[in-house]
Amino acid sequence: MLQGTGSDVGKSVLVAGLCRALANRGLKVLPFKPQNMSNNAAVTVDGGEIGRAQALQAIACRVDPHSDMNPVLLKPQADRTSQLIVHGKVRGTLSSGNFRQARGALLAEVMESYKRLSGQCDIVVVEGAGSPAEINLRAGDIANMGFARAADVPVVLIGDIDRGGVIAAIVGTRTVIDPQDAAMIRGFLINKFRGDPALFEDGYRQIETLSGWRGFGVVPWLAATARLPSEDAVILERRIDRGAGAKLIACPILPRISNFDDLDPLKLEPGVELLMVPPGQPIPAEAALIILPGSKATIADLAAMRAEGWDIDIKAHRRRGGAILGLCGGYQMLGRDIADPEGIEGAAGSVEGLGLLDIETVLSAGKTLERVSGTAFGARFDGYEMHIGETGGPDTARPLALFDDGRRDGAISADGMVMGSYVHGLLADAGQRSALLKRIGGVGGGRDYRVSIDAALDEIAAELERHVDVDGLIALARGK
Repeated sequence: MLQGTGSDVGKSVLVAGLCRALANRGLKVLPFKPQNMSNNAAVTVDGGEIGRAQALQAIACRVDPHSDMNPVLLKPQADRTSQLIVHGKVRGTLSSGNFRQARGALLAEVMESYKRLSGQCDIVVVEGAGSPAEINLRAGDIANMGFARAADVPVVLIGDIDRGGVIAAIVGTRTVIDPQDAAMIRGFLINKFRGDPALFEDGYRQIETLSGWRGFGVVPWLAATARLPSEDAVILERRIDRGAGAKLIACPILPRISNFDDLDPLKLEPGVELLMVPPGQPIPAEAALIILPGSKATIADLAAMRAEGWDIDIKAHRRRGGAILGLCGGYQMLGRDIADPEGIEGAAGSVEGLGLLDIETVLSAGKTLERVSGTAFGARFDGYEMHIGETGGPDTARPLALFDDGRRDGAISADGMVMGSYVHGLLADAGQRSALLKRIGGVGGGRDYRVSIDAALDEIAAELERHVDVDGLIALARGK
């Protein structure tokens, strides 16, 4: 089990890289995360949903993602409430306080999933959440030491040297946690090291001496990580000018944005400049295409859009003849009306949409979770649906996608410039991106996104083989 001295120390990437390294050695390996909190999720082969990071780790293992790989998923939908997903299915909504009381009861279900996975493979690589040093959250814990002790899984602690204070972070963790928890930790990894590792040799040995744990290696800064889908937060990158002729595609960052990795494949297009627009900034007038992404709370995010004035920017863009693509929640926002008669997202009622597509959406408790494939704009795609609500109206007579089973999805305006779809992963296919770019006067020529991810995983695995004692980790997993 890989745990961290804090959030964002690189646990997800190191688990994925280790899974690929072990798979490349011919081992059957599976990923596992007892509890995750993320609005970036993926649909599994058994019709559930799990955190996007665990789906990526399944790809690293060269297996299909399964709901057992992330048995408890929390999807934040307001400041203090989250949707609770257990074994891939919605089980209700919990406040932060209620979850702390309820999580202990979920340990049995977490263990059920872990035992099923461990019986199917040589090694399970487990990812923790947050940090075991958050001792105020230890009672009832199922994400870190609560699980490790219940399953008797040895732990390796990851420290992030790039953020500074890594010696104190690792040694301090040993100091504050319960001695029985500390006994589960068998070693540490240093992550995100820039420069010559020899310069940290003294610090590395001091950590071993002060903590009593052995080091398993120093992982360099992994440039290939930038080519993997991110899960926990939208990374605001410096705007890069790709030169004359590049098409600017802009996406506003809404407070409850979800599945924003739908846009990552656009970064592979040399003729595209992708701009994630933060709050407080206007959507650039020169954008050729505006994409409205998924949302965990469509009505609340629509209100936030109006508060930012982005609705004015979007309608001005439309008047100038600009193209707009809405995905999932963004598709719902493009319609005339969003009704929530059951109060799924808050108070029952309805709100006016942007009115750019002649459609209406009715939210309901049932959730669509399904892998889909078909054609859109004349090109193939493979993706998945993950949404609540049903959408209909005159513009759905011009569907964006035709599924292989004959069903239709989405809507397109009469002039073809406003488009919406429930399909996530639509842009992963290079042919699909080329078809979309052609509609806005651009030219596609990027790599297939899935091929790019697979190559990045192999690069990361090779780096781990060079810098980490993988043999020692295997021996640890086997109780040697």
